[in-house]
Amino acid sequence: MPTTINRLLDQLDKLKREFGGRQENRVEKILNRLSRQKFPDAQSLIRFHEILLFIRAYPQSASILSLAETALASFADRVELLRKTNADLTALDNPEVSGITGTSVTDTFTYNIVGWLLKRHPAQVKFDWDWFEDENRLAQTWPRFMPLLEEDALVEANVPYVEWLGAAKVHSMSDLAWLLQSFERLPLTHKEKAELYDSLKLYVTWTPSYKATRTAMKLPVRKVYYHRQPLIQRRDISLRRELRSPPPAVKQLSTTKGRAILDMTRETSTLRYRELYGFTHGDPKRVFQLSIGRGVELFVIEVPPGLRLPLRAYHAAMIFKNGIPVGYFEGLSLFERMESGFNLYYSFRDGETAWIYARTLSLLHHLLGVTAFSIDPYQIGYENEEGIDSGAFWFYRKLGFRPTRPDLLELTLGEERKMARRPSYRTSKAMLRKLTLGPMIFELDDSGIGDWDQFTVRSLGLAVQRKMATGFRGDAKRMRTAAVEKTARVLGIRMDDWTGAEFAVLSDFAVVLELVSDLNRWSDSERQSLVQIIRAKSRSDEGRYLKLMQGHVRLRTAMIKLGSKDISSVGT
Repeated sequence: MPTTINRLLDQLDKLKREFGGRQENRVEKILNRLSRQKFPDAQSLIRFHEILLFIRAYPQSASILSLAETALASFADRVELLRKTNADLTALDNPEVSGITGTSVTDTFTYNIVGWLLKRHPAQVKFDWDWFEDENRLAQTWPRFMPLLEEDALVEANVPYVEWLGAAKVHSMSDLAWLLQSFERLPLTHKEKAELYDSLKLYVTWTPSYKATRTAMKLPVRKVYYHRQPLIQRRDISLRRELRSPPPAVKQLSTTKGRAILDMTRETSTLRYRELYGFTHGDPKRVFQLSIGRGVELFVIEVPPGLRLPLRAYHAAMIFKNGIPVGYFEGLSLFERMESGFNLYYSFRDGETAWIYARTLSLLHHLLGVTAFSIDPYQIGYENEEGIDSGAFWFYRKLGFRPTRPDLLELTLGEERKMARRPSYRTSKAMLRKLTLGPMIFELDDSGIGDWDQFTVRSLGLAVQRKMATGFRGDAKRMRTAAVEKTARVLGIRMDDWTGAEFAVLSDFAVVLELVSDLNRWSDSERQSLVQIIRAKSRSDEGRYLKLMQGHVRLRTAMIKLGSKDISSVGT
């Protein structure tokens, strides 16, 4: 039987990517046969599950989609059958495939995610004390809400913390709910509570209900896009053409619908042991829906004022294909440059990856005005063997990205000359590891080519630290106070007109402007525009802040200069 199952899975895995022929009947027959099989091990069951998810996102017909849905609905029973036969289920915990119905995920989830899980799925979450490793952390924290615990925790060995918790909590509440409530009652800011809770590294298990699992998770769609023709290949994509294509329509969701999308983004990320800043802290009032065709929709999410990054604008996006979450995007933008992170989930990488990526960049170009997209070395394979194995460097290179380091660009051109001479030539893993030692960038605007090659926000931040060390004896408060006073004086800012949120942004900008030696020689219009930029950072629409930045040439020049250095190797 295992031989039969594997043979059928091989056939289905091949046929799932073939469109436009007469293979639909074969797919239906194989699905029917596999649906009747009893899977003897977790590995083959996982493989069937992931193929079904792909078919669900890229269906060839309504009947095939229906068969896939029906097969997926049987997976809770299939997992339970394996459990009853004492099969090895450890493969189900792999982050690439975790979240299948009938399973759970256990991790040291952050305070924000645990709090959200308790509100969203209160009956499905609990502590897992078997994983807990360091009780000394509890001795420093739990006495805050357990009277006399110090008598035991500070001087005794083998303190039964779970017993203390059981005695202290309200009996109608779970251990987790009572402990989270106790943290909420502490006289601390939310950030301080989160830092304190996260330091404990408490393991929490979430056993999601069927609809919250990867097996069943799906947005309702008005019209399914059925694939009748071959998939769009990377060789068919021109990133420059896509960026210059007409913009898609943008729809801002209601707060209720925005919150529902955020719930799904958190569910799909948590199931995969991931946490994206924009999903955890997303603003339900600032969620935008964009349809890019072929059954693909993106939901772009902003972060509310008070939780934003000091300088860069932050946008996250969840990508859906026929209602199925297939990947996510994260963009960190300064002026026209966006640092981009893109991840298509494992199950869907045989699909139209290059086209989805190109369309994602296109809509962000139109939405935010960004024209230069940079990629971190990790994304292309630096200290990331998955990226090396998948050839991520060449995926981006063939879309038009170039290494920003001259030495790596020369190596790239050398590899391309070898490929031109010998079509069968393949870059070795050793060479790929060299090529991924630096970032890559794609620039739509030819006039700015090379401007950002040596820039990093980290370099800008380190320059501020050096100024603090030499000019203010390492005193951050003293530096901020002096920088704000100087900036307000030079820019003509009356502080009594500024809100607390605006002042917080000014405080961050001021420590950077402290490094701009000629700020007092900027024109009145340049200084007034800078004030508008600073105030816009604290307003509801962070996209407007970014677009105002893109119009300030002098500020752009100053920040690029402050954040640029000669980058000869990663980490220097």
